[in-house]
Amino acid sequence: MRRREFITLLGGGTAAWPVIARAQQSAKIKRIALVDPSIKVGDMTVGGALGYRAFFEELSHLGYVEGRNLVVERYSGEGRIEHYPELVRDIVSTHPDLVFANGPKLTLLFKMATRTIPIVTLSVDPIATGLVPSIARPGGNITGVAIDAGFSIYGKRIGLLIEAVPKLSNIGYLSSQRLWEGFMGPAVREAASQAGITLTGELLGGFNEQEYQRVFSSMERDGVDALMTSDDAEHLAFMTTIVDLAAKSRLPAIYPYRQYVDAGGLMTYTLDYVDVSHRLASLVDQILKGANPGDIPFYQETKFQLVINLKTAKALGLELPATMIDRADEVIE
Repeated sequence: MRRREFITLLGGGTAAWPVIARAQQSAKIKRIALVDPSIKVGDMTVGGALGYRAFFEELSHLGYVEGRNLVVERYSGEGRIEHYPELVRDIVSTHPDLVFANGPKLTLLFKMATRTIPIVTLSVDPIATGLVPSIARPGGNITGVAIDAGFSIYGKRIGLLIEAVPKLSNIGYLSSQRLWEGFMGPAVREAASQAGITLTGELLGGFNEQEYQRVFSSMERDGVDALMTSDDAEHLAFMTTIVDLAAKSRLPAIYPYRQYVDAGGLMTYTLDYVDVSHRLASLVDQILKGANPGDIPFYQETKFQLVINLKTAKALGLELPATMIDRADEVIE
């Protein structure tokens, strides 16, 4: 009798230990969802794309080790906007401790889907895109890093194309219709007007190979001298297609993200993604430690970098000014 009681007690105690262990473990382990509109899941790692590499390196410095005290669930929209709502619903249903959503389209969908899960985002003007009412006091469950998408950055990109391409007169602007007709469209058109350049909106009917081929054929008919690619994140899912079509059309191009230049694009004037990613990791850390995202002001990024691919310049027959090359933060040869 005593032996049976002892076994029962021991069995009961043993059964309770995993429960206690899981409770202790769950108190330490945090689970975050990483959601990108177009970058492949395999590139959203410490060994992947520059921004994510810097993000995870900084999280490591802050004490988070994936597989030990951090679970990361990665999702990609693969550039297919029509699937974003379903993707967001699926993620919210898993109730992560935090969502990091890259870009305003996804973040807006998360805002509509949950008021309780903290959201960190990297977004162009979060007020103009409807994410928050204030940069300093975002309120709700969203904070992040804000990118200046106004006249200054577009004026800078257009100025760089003018400097690189002698006798430039007509720039083709590769963009979604939504972005062209939204708040970014007037900003880029005003920048072109100030520079005395004709800007032709080359608008996609959707993000797919056929549409890119159609639009590049349209640019040839329009006689554009150079290309500027919009900040649509969905372009990144078709980055190789865009860079290859620009090379085939012999169009000097400036891009909004560093990845294009690594893939053979001519140049980019873009964020300092290492700095941005460190800021984002710091925000994630604050929230996982209990801070309310609505009380954390958006950080307004002010650091930008010029990266030039000289091999591509030579293939296009461009002699870039020495002063321009000297100013570049990085030159790929």
